[in-house]
Amino acid sequence: MAPALVALDDVALDDPAVDTQQLATRGSGFWRRLMGLSVRPILLAAVLGMLYLWVQAQTLDSIERRVLNPHRIRIDLWDHVQLSLIATALTIVIAVPVGILLTRPFARWIKPIGLGLGNFGQAIPSIGLIVLLALWLGIGFWTAVIGLVVYATLPILRNTIVGLDGVDPALKEAARGMGMSRLAVLGRVELPLAVPVILAGVRTALVLTVATATLATFIDAGGLGGGLVAGIKLNRPALSLTFGVLAAVLALFADWVGGIAEEVLRPRGL
Repeated sequence: MAPALVALDDVALDDPAVDTQQLATRGSGFWRRLMGLSVRPILLAAVLGMLYLWVQAQTLDSIERRVLNPHRIRIDLWDHVQLSLIATALTIVIAVPVGILLTRPFARWIKPIGLGLGNFGQAIPSIGLIVLLALWLGIGFWTAVIGLVVYATLPILRNTIVGLDGVDPALKEAARGMGMSRLAVLGRVELPLAVPVILAGVRTALVLTVATATLATFIDAGGLGGGLVAGIKLNRPALSLTFGVLAAVLALFADWVGGIAEEVLRPRGL
């Protein structure tokens, strides 16, 4: 009877129905996480709705009406989004390859230098960094982009290094034993396993960039910071509150987008 029981156990373990059930469980977990993330845009839309009703209930003077003009708000919002997206894309293009390079055996001795430079960029106060770059490169959109890239590089660089260093060496050795080249091991084993950690760094960098982009107004690069600063300088609470809430909502929306990207781009099974 013992061999029969063993055979039955083997059949049960290899049963495709078991694998199908596991895949279904993983899939339901994925959709549950997405449903959880779907709550945030509803809350953000409610906040924007309450802000709109509050502004409509205020008695605005000529300055407030001019700054709170819907057309101007759309322009400032679009400038802010452009700054954030371009800076984040450039940060990814720079930080991920550098992080990969610093994890290669021949370049490990450079790792402390690379992380030190990343720490240096984030250690400088963001307003000070943007002003220094403006004095060097002049004011404008691309100076702000460079400042945002320097400021947001560290999270992606660090998470790329941590993610790749966290891959089990036994898996890499097994892949090499199967005849894969070092480049194939990187592309088919290391990077897929490191993707969740790298995406977490990208999400952090995106939120940092959106929040810091409000300072671009100081070097004439546009964005939502213009209305916020105008409200503070002119003692117009309606302007400060409106543009402050818009900047906060945009940052939270960027974090939500990053969370969606983490779920969608995460390799299945991890």
